[in-house]
Formats: sequence, C-alpha cells, structure tokens
Amino acid sequence: MNRHEVRNALMKAGLSPDAFELEGVHEHVPLPPDFWFLRRSAGGGWEIGLYERGTYDVRFGFDTEEEACAGLWRALTGRPAPD
Repeated sequence: MNRHEVRNALMKAGLSPDAFELEGVHEHVPLPPDFWFLRRSAGGGWEIGLYERGTYDVRFGFDTEEEACAGLWRALTGRPAPD
C-alpha cells in the first residue's frame, strides 16, 4: 500500500480528512489542532507520528513507504492493513 492507496482506504473506512496528513498526497492548510502524519524522515526512511499543539511527535520509523502506510493504517484503525 502506498500513500495514495492508504488515503483512499482511510477515507473509505470513514476517517475524517482532518485525522491524518500524508506528505505530498494529503496535506492541510491551515493545520488542524491534531492529526496523525506520515512523512519521509531525514535519515532516508519514513516515519509516522502525531501532530499536537504545534509539535510533531514521531512515534515510529520505517524503511519503506509501504511499511509506513501499513503502520499508519494500524495506528488509525486498530486493524491489519488491507491487502
């Protein structure tokens, strides 16, 4: 699953568009007060975390976009990533 696919799956699952941000695919202007994010990390991998009150809190790091998308899906839905 890539960023486009996870965005579509999250929306289909009924999540609010304000609940998450995906670098280069689903970004907010202006920023909501809190949301989960997925972005490239400075080290070359991917990371997911929670944005709250102006602070990005990275919770997990991943080697690939696919792993990060599956991690974000699990964080937001509590379910294994769809095939």
